[in-house]
Amino acid sequence: MQVIPIRQLTRSTGALGEIPTQRQIIIKTISIAWPSMLESFLISLTGFADTLMVSAIGSSAIAAVGLTTQPKFLGLAVFMSLSTAVSALTARRLGEGNQKSANGILSQALAIGVLITIVVSAACVFFADEIIGLMGSEPDTHNDAVLYFQVIMGCILFNTVSLIINASQRGAGKTRVAMLSNLTANAVNVVFNYLLIGGNFGFPKLGVLGAAVATVIGTAVGCGVSILSLFRRKSFVSYRLLKFKFDRQSLWALAGVGSGTLIEQICLRVGFVLFTLSVTKLGTTALAAHQIGMNLMGISFSFGDGLMVAAVALAGRSLGERREDLAKIYGSCCQRIGILCSAVLSFIFITFGRNIFNFFSDDPAILEYGIMITRIMTVITFLQIGQVVFIGCLRGAGDVRFTAVASFICVTFIRPFMGWLLCYPFGMGLMGAWLGTASDQFVRFVLSYLRFRSGKWTKIKL
Repeated sequence: MQVIPIRQLTRSTGALGEIPTQRQIIIKTISIAWPSMLESFLISLTGFADTLMVSAIGSSAIAAVGLTTQPKFLGLAVFMSLSTAVSALTARRLGEGNQKSANGILSQALAIGVLITIVVSAACVFFADEIIGLMGSEPDTHNDAVLYFQVIMGCILFNTVSLIINASQRGAGKTRVAMLSNLTANAVNVVFNYLLIGGNFGFPKLGVLGAAVATVIGTAVGCGVSILSLFRRKSFVSYRLLKFKFDRQSLWALAGVGSGTLIEQICLRVGFVLFTLSVTKLGTTALAAHQIGMNLMGISFSFGDGLMVAAVALAGRSLGERREDLAKIYGSCCQRIGILCSAVLSFIFITFGRNIFNFFSDDPAILEYGIMITRIMTVITFLQIGQVVFIGCLRGAGDVRFTAVASFICVTFIRPFMGWLLCYPFGMGLMGAWLGTASDQFVRFVLSYLRFRSGKWTKIKL
C-alpha cells in the first residue's frame, strides 16, 4: 500500500537520486518529529495545568492570565522569527555540510537577540499598564494581568537565548535537545506553580504573581539546559565554533529569511490581538471559557508544531543536498501523520469536551461554552495541523514571503473580521468568534496546500 504517493510527488522532477523505502521515510520522519511533538504537547499540557491551577483562584484569574497571552507573543515576535530563520538556515547548512556557516548564523542570532531583548523587555515592563488596558481589561482582571505581564516580560532574556539555541539544534536534527530543555523548564514551572500559587509547603501564597514567578524560574532552568547542549561532543552547533563578531554573510542570510518570518509573526500577533479584543468585550465568563478553549487548542496545535519542526529540518536538509524530490516526499509524510493525529484528537474533543472543561469550572455557562468550542475544534484540528505542516515545508525552504502574505490575509484580516462580524452584527457571541477562527484556518489550509503542491518553494536559494 502506497501511504506516500512518491510517483505523484516526483512527477515534475523525477527521482534525483536514490529514494528510501516508504518504511525508511516514515521511520526517519517520526524519529525527528516525535521529540518535538512530545515537547510541544507537554508544553501545552503545562499551559493547561497552569490554567487549571490558576482556576482555583477564580474565573477572573483565568481571564487575567489570558489577557497577557497575545501581548506577550507580540513582544516575542522578533525572537520567534529569528529562531525560525536560524532553524531553516541550520538545516540547509547541514545538508550542504557547512558547519562553520551554521555556527556563524547561531552566533549572530544570539548577539542580535540579546540586544533586542533589552529594548523589548524594558518597553514591556514600563508600558505594561497601557498595554493591558489596550487589551480591554476589566477592573477585576487589570491589576493581576499587569503584574503577571511585567514579571514575564521583564525576564524574557531566558526565553530569547533558549529559543535561538533550541532552533539551531532542531535545524541540525537534534530535536531531543529542545525537548529536554523545554520538558525540564515545564516540570520546574509546574512544581513552583504548586508551591507559589496556593502557598504550599511553607512557600508564600502569591496567586497570579506566583504563576508568573514559577514560569520565569522554569524558563531560566530550561535556558541552562539549552546552553549546556552546545558543550556536547560532536554537536553540529558548538560553543567552540561560536564567534561573536560581525559576520556580513550570516547577517544577510538571517535578514533574508528572518525579515519574512518577522512580518509573518507581526501579522499573526496583530490579528490575534484584534481577535482577543472582540472576545474580551463579551465579559469575564466568556473570556475565561475562551482561554480554556485556547489552551485546549494549543494541545492540538502541539502535534502540528512537532510535525512542522520535522518538516523544516527534513525539507531544509533535503534542499541543501539538492534533493527537491525528498523535500516533497518528507513533507507529504509529515502531512499524513498529521491527519492521523487530527482524527484521534477530534474524537477526544467530541467525546470528552464537557468533561475537560469541567476540570476548570462547574459554572454552567462555561460548560455550555465548552461543548460549543470543542465541537468546532473537531473541524479546526484537521485544518490547523494540515496548514501548519505545509507552512513548515515552506519555511524550511525559505519561502517566508508567501507565509507572511498568507498570515497577513488570514490572521490579520479574516480571523478578526469574521470573528467580529459573526460575534456582534450576527449576534452569535463566542460561537461567532470561534467560527471566525475556523474560517481563518480553512483559508490558510487552502493557500498553503496550493503553494506546496506547486513546488515553487523548492527553487528558493538561501
